[in-house]
Amino acid sequence: MKQIFLKKEGNSGLLLFFAGWGADEHLFTAPVLDGYDCMLCYDYRALDFDSSLLDGYASVRLLAWSMGVWVAQHVASRLKLNYDRKVAVNGTPYPIDDKKGIPYAVFMGTLEGISVPTLYKFRRRMCGSAKELQEFTARMPQRALEELRDELAALQRFVAESDAGDASFWDEAIAGKNDFIFPFENQMNAWKNIHVQVMDIAHYDTSLFADLLRKEEMWTKH
Repeated sequence: MKQIFLKKEGNSGLLLFFAGWGADEHLFTAPVLDGYDCMLCYDYRALDFDSSLLDGYASVRLLAWSMGVWVAQHVASRLKLNYDRKVAVNGTPYPIDDKKGIPYAVFMGTLEGISVPTLYKFRRRMCGSAKELQEFTARMPQRALEELRDELAALQRFVAESDAGDASFWDEAIAGKNDFIFPFENQMNAWKNIHVQVMDIAHYDTSLFADLLRKEEMWTKH
């Protein structure tokens, strides 16, 4: 996977952010909270992770979105870090699941039918509105279609070969009522014993991620 610092100023705190499938650093351009560096992880064709890049941080806030929720749990649960708070956004520890994630037939249909037109349709559903799609397009990830196909296939394989997820790893989940990628009902099924902040958003929401990157109150314990 790719690990890129969106901000690196020698702060004692780190915001460790696992993005979703198909993302890159172009998608997240908001300022980062004072006192924190920020590392973005994406491109899950492989799950190798260089933990030495995290040396020296006294506390870590873990943020994950979409398929990145599963990847973050798979990787971060094995790291000996002082987590301040762990927040999952519009994803679950059961990413390919008829009741707690993306329904299997929908996931496989996306994988098997991926093309330029179907990718556009996926992103339109992901954004939920013309305005949000315009925001997304202004920050369009710069990644090739073949690369995205390989990443999705790798994720399907990794999830199939892994143990069952464990929602208790997370402190809080944010679930969008208008999410047409990870259905809202499935998210609520997955987070039965976790505090869920329900928001009136689609799967991708520019303002939400800007707030999570820059606003302290988004990380206040509930």
